[in-house]
Amino acid sequence: MIGVTPSYIIITPARNEGQNLQTTIDSVVAQTLRPRTWVIVDDGSTDNTGKLIDAAAQQHSWIKVVHRPDRGFRKQGGGVMETFHDGFKLVASESWDFLVKLDGDLSFDPDYFEKCLGQFADDPKLGVGGGSIYSKVDGITVEDSPDDPSFHVRGATKIYRRATWDAIGGLIQAPGWDSLDELKANMLGWKTRSFRDLRLFQHRGTGAVDGTWKTSVKNGRANYVVGYHPLFMVCKCVRRLLERPYGVVGAGLLYGYLSGYFSSTKRIREANVISYVRREQMRRLFFRESIWAQK
Repeated sequence: MIGVTPSYIIITPARNEGQNLQTTIDSVVAQTLRPRTWVIVDDGSTDNTGKLIDAAAQQHSWIKVVHRPDRGFRKQGGGVMETFHDGFKLVASESWDFLVKLDGDLSFDPDYFEKCLGQFADDPKLGVGGGSIYSKVDGITVEDSPDDPSFHVRGATKIYRRATWDAIGGLIQAPGWDSLDELKANMLGWKTRSFRDLRLFQHRGTGAVDGTWKTSVKNGRANYVVGYHPLFMVCKCVRRLLERPYGVVGAGLLYGYLSGYFSSTKRIREANVISYVRREQMRRLFFRESIWAQK
């Protein structure tokens, strides 16, 4: 039973976030409902990220730091989860009601987490949630990925109810982790959704480090890992061909997905999850009610 004041912990994987991380630190420190523990994991940064988080930990006893060695390159998809799990080891035995995966390039209002946890209190079946990501483009505030399905919560800011976290068995250390968690939760009867009226501002654009092509390939590979239906994937890629830069996103998604069949990429072994995902996707293609058609 969640008490009147629920407890939550935050884990932030950070690699070369020196330019933006202080903004995130300031946002968390200013929260009206402070986390029980915040673990910031420096994933072998070569800038001042490590110094920033060490300084924050010296000022606040509830901030803990993990330093990982530099692997020499940025590992797409799986790297962030390896980093996340190193942080989770510090708090796995702690008592908490909610677990937050939070990126290190975000800023948000002082009552952000208080309002987020209020959403969970209002709906006992809500298992995964988080705010909506916005950024500045040419001085204009725009929502990042506004066409995402209603069940999707951005990987930059995910909040897991403890019972849901235990039910889905945590997060896989591979691309697709931020889709599989929601799909499994929905399959098990939990709700997942973004809170449209709770905004976070992202100070480094999605995919800015790797570029559009590499990001699209990574996302296509993630769709393969989770077990997306080939027909659904083709339709998704055709639709994305119309996105700017024209052709790049759709082609990258398809290449990433198909390459999964001809590489050593491992697909999840949970046949019941893949069956659920593909059934819901086919229902969507035939204009029937599904988790993809709840917008």
